[in-house]
Amino acid sequence: MKTADAFGVYSMTAVTAVTAQNTTGVYSVHPVPAKIVRDQIAACFNDIGADAIKIGMLGSAEIAAGVASAISKISRKVPVVLDPVMLSTSGRTLLSRDGIVVLKTRLLPLAMLITPNLPEATRLTGVRVSARKHAEAAGRELMQLGAKAALIKGGHGTSATVDDVLVWEGGVEIYAFPRIRTKHTHGTGCTLSAAIACGLAQGLPLSVAVGKAREFVQNAIETAPGFGRGHGPLNYFSRD
Repeated sequence: MKTADAFGVYSMTAVTAVTAQNTTGVYSVHPVPAKIVRDQIAACFNDIGADAIKIGMLGSAEIAAGVASAISKISRKVPVVLDPVMLSTSGRTLLSRDGIVVLKTRLLPLAMLITPNLPEATRLTGVRVSARKHAEAAGRELMQLGAKAALIKGGHGTSATVDDVLVWEGGVEIYAFPRIRTKHTHGTGCTLSAAIACGLAQGLPLSVAVGKAREFVQNAIETAPGFGRGHGPLNYFSRD
């Protein structure tokens, strides 16, 4: 929601889980019943509507299936950005094995864009992603599975630059930014996918939306306030 505010976009949310967490870790997760998740989505669609949809943490197969059912019709008209959240920054599992299966078979085909990091791309495709050429191969595999485009994020890499690889109908585009040596990266993936969804909601072409979102995240990391003893949050108020 902070990201949407920064982009001047009005956001609505469907809460999928209540978590107890801070910068040092996720300590407990309480999933919301799937019916309540579906009802939240329906309430948003039936009143204000949506110009883009961003999917993040799901937690369980039941919730993933409920989200797929709730957005199946509107996804034909509205772009869906799917962030396949599987692990927290601190390493906590955030999506069950059954949930990953539902994500691959029911949600991925609804997505205009899926935004996995390197471990997530490997888990979803079976392609061991450790270099740019592997990222391209994983992106094509995700498109074979039904996504219209894939952005393979390079934050888990070790090179001097973070290379995010967009594979889409327009070809392959690389968004390379200097790697920032910092522990304050809490929520970077969620922020990036939300920022891309904001750009799509505003009518930007996919590659432009990704570029603007990537610049926003880079600046938000560079100017992070340094809160907490662990992986602190980004600066969501840094946009020019």
